[in-house]
Amino acid sequence: MTTNENSNGNSIEPKGWNEIKTNDSWMVFKIMAEFVEGFQTLYKIGPCVSVFGSARLKEDHPYYALAEEISYRITREGFGIISGGSGGIMEAANKGAKRGKGHSVGLNIELPFEQEANSYIDKDKLMHFDYFFVRKVMFMKYAQGFVVLPGGFGTMDELFEALTLIQTGKSDRFPVILVGKEYWSGLIDWIKDRLIEENMVSPQDLDLLQVVDNADEVVHIIREFYLGSVIKPNF
Repeated sequence: MTTNENSNGNSIEPKGWNEIKTNDSWMVFKIMAEFVEGFQTLYKIGPCVSVFGSARLKEDHPYYALAEEISYRITREGFGIISGGSGGIMEAANKGAKRGKGHSVGLNIELPFEQEANSYIDKDKLMHFDYFFVRKVMFMKYAQGFVVLPGGFGTMDELFEALTLIQTGKSDRFPVILVGKEYWSGLIDWIKDRLIEENMVSPQDLDLLQVVDNADEVVHIIREFYLGSVIKPNF
């Protein structure tokens, strides 16, 4: 009996399985092309901070205004801004970068429900990805800091990706700043009461995060972290 047969000697592969395997093999080249395009585009942009948060928030939301102000202030410190390229917090981040005359980068993702890129991204710094994992590599590799405003599953995914890579030494340490103490307090309490209490992470792992409420605090953390340093791409 081969590994593709059951105990009766019948094939257990679904119809079209060979076609699926062939398509998976060719997918490697598409993935590689996204990596190559991303590397070639982003290595030229200089030091940047990635800003994350919900795409669902409208322009009149306080967090939108806060994301714009934070991004503006960061660009005045000499950093560019990388966002997910869509609306909400991402749009606000690119809008702030544009106002501050800094590099405004958008890493958009193709989704079944159309995700349009916002209009504040530099035309030569707008990229489109099919694969979330390739896009996350770009967020990590070319950022000197993460500023995380309130968001949903995607924001959490990007946050914990960063924390895991720093925790495990796969990435150099850089500032990871949560904005909105009221919003993030439940998560911080859960980390303390569950993850640390049950020895899932070490108490010092909580030091990888800083929680703030305003743009002044964000800028202060980034400025102090890189004081006297030669900032370079994160690779």
